[in-house]
Amino acid sequence: MEDTDEEELLNLSLAIVTDPGGEKNRKRKRRVNVCKPLNPSCEGCEGKIFKLLQVREEMLKLNHKRKGVVEDGKGLHLIHLLLITASSVDKNNVNSALENLTELYQSVSLMGDSVQRVVAYFADCLAARLLTRKSPFYDMIMKEPTTEEEFLAFVCLYRVSPYYQFAHFTVNQAIIEAFEKEEEINNRALHVIDFDVCYGFQWPSLIQSLSEKASSGNRISLRLTGYGRSLEELQETETRLMSFAKGFCNLVFEFQGLLRGSKLTNPRKKKNETVAANLVFHLNTLNNFVKISDTLKSLHSLGPSIVILVEQEGNRRPRSFLSRFMESLHYFAAMFDSLDDCLPLESGERLSIEKNHLGKEIKSMINCDKDEENKSCPRYEKMETWKSRMESHGFEGMKLSSKCLIQAKLLLKIRTHYCPLQCEGEMNGGFRVFERDEGKALSLGWQDRCLLKASAWQCV
Repeated sequence: MEDTDEEELLNLSLAIVTDPGGEKNRKRKRRVNVCKPLNPSCEGCEGKIFKLLQVREEMLKLNHKRKGVVEDGKGLHLIHLLLITASSVDKNNVNSALENLTELYQSVSLMGDSVQRVVAYFADCLAARLLTRKSPFYDMIMKEPTTEEEFLAFVCLYRVSPYYQFAHFTVNQAIIEAFEKEEEINNRALHVIDFDVCYGFQWPSLIQSLSEKASSGNRISLRLTGYGRSLEELQETETRLMSFAKGFCNLVFEFQGLLRGSKLTNPRKKKNETVAANLVFHLNTLNNFVKISDTLKSLHSLGPSIVILVEQEGNRRPRSFLSRFMESLHYFAAMFDSLDDCLPLESGERLSIEKNHLGKEIKSMINCDKDEENKSCPRYEKMETWKSRMESHGFEGMKLSSKCLIQAKLLLKIRTHYCPLQCEGEMNGGFRVFERDEGKALSLGWQDRCLLKASAWQCV
């Protein structure tokens, strides 16, 4: 155990044993620090918590001794035990939950196969939920990555997996085709409104593609309005994209950064310009239906030529804890498994992705209803739900071209251990892409699990 964690354990022990207020105060303090969030009548609660935390710390320190593939049958046993533990936590059956969590930590490793790894992160969520935020150990278990760690993990995932690249390349291809369709009337001007610019990773490929269509005597104008979470993110995004665009003399590039929540002013700067709205992983971050509805109403009033929606596939709204836990486990088990197709088991990049990107998403989803400081919870929903919502706000689906599907297949060939049959509807391979909703949506899947779906929309 690291020195800081040893100090935390020692401090709690001293708080329990040396409280000068007498036996009555000792019991009161013990319940506040450890057991108050649990069942106050449970016996041996503190000891089991200490054992749990010690076993967890050993798991984190001794990863190299447990790495490898789980023996046949052991993976199913881990999943079964995890679900039993989740049920115990949901019922506040403290003794059973602590015992099962201890067994889980003794059986998993962050350097093991995908089953061990995903179970380890979900076990952390259950342990934190059991302790609640009032425990001094909650923050230790739920510790979030720094901004730099999170950014580096995102970059790693973007580089090695087709996950984000599938979303961005599919959207960019649809935007280019919408621009080409209006080329005779749009004065070769394109305005993209990105509702979550996320450091601009999506846009260099669009800049390059538009440049290939332009010439020095017939330049194309690209205006990007990007919403960001902070001024620092927007400034860094502008610097990166402006620097990249300078290499394309036949393209006029302009960037306007806005903080999320700001109102868009002057949406059409150039007459008849093609306006494209980019809703990539954005609507799920809006934590209530009113905000989603307001966003779609505002977007419809702009009259964009095309709206691209990309969301994770799932049904993980803030319903009951167990249903959300099960759905999340299925999804992230596929994500962890897919990383084995992209990176070796001992890869530090894989560990960074799982700890600082996927791990953070898991914690946000599982315990969002227990988060007293942040009431937002991502809304991962089925494609049919988003379709109904878009149609009720005046949008109709647009058929994606065959170029989008071909491009996605090519991406999988480049980025993964790809088998062409996986793109033809087979359900027994790794990454695959397939059309949905009569060609109006395109999905990225891992084996039999759909991970992402992209769809195009226009105003009715």
